[in-house]
Amino acid sequence: MVMMQHDTILVIEDDPDIRRLITLTLEKGGYAAVATDDGLVGLREFHQRHPTLVVLDVMLPRMNGLEVCRRIREVSEIPVIILSARGHEADKVQGLDVGADDYLTKPFSAQELLARVKAALRRFRTPAPAQEEDVYADSRLRLDFGRRLVYVNDALVHLSPTEYRILELLVRNRGQVLTHDQILERAWGEESESFDGVKQYISYLRRKLGDDPGNPQLIVTVRGVGYRYNR
Repeated sequence: MVMMQHDTILVIEDDPDIRRLITLTLEKGGYAAVATDDGLVGLREFHQRHPTLVVLDVMLPRMNGLEVCRRIREVSEIPVIILSARGHEADKVQGLDVGADDYLTKPFSAQELLARVKAALRRFRTPAPAQEEDVYADSRLRLDFGRRLVYVNDALVHLSPTEYRILELLVRNRGQVLTHDQILERAWGEESESFDGVKQYISYLRRKLGDDPGNPQLIVTVRGVGYRYNR
């Protein structure tokens, strides 16, 4: 399926070969691509061109990708996909903490990049279903769905967009077990079925919510099935 040409994707990558590959891949996929090799210039391009998605390397001259992502998140919720040669969990957590929607480890295939881009844009454009519940609160957790704010013991907790989507999904279906596939489909989309990130994201959420991973009380693992949020 060819995408609409008005989808402009900003690519900020300092390696010329990778930048050229990404640009060609996106253009063959039907997107308009704008590319730069500098973090500060990339941030300026973001403000001037208003792209629909940003593909962002971490190691950049003048301003690193994490800081660029942080600056983007101050003014926009558009999808940001971070690229990095570093695939350790701590590196992914750091990228997600500053607000990235996805984290793609180098090397990656053109097909995987396009699938991630397509899924991120679809999630961004899909309106949230109408809900009667505006705020959820229990003895420990409070979610303001309208403002997308999360509080634990009355302290504001900052979640990445994907972390928030998973937590909202679990809370809105509290008491019910959501399978691994259900969470994948509704938080990432069908194009990302090969991305085995649910277990990692549950771990990130537990850490941020102060839920003991050795004996979780909020997000409970139902072995062999999935996860359930407990009041």
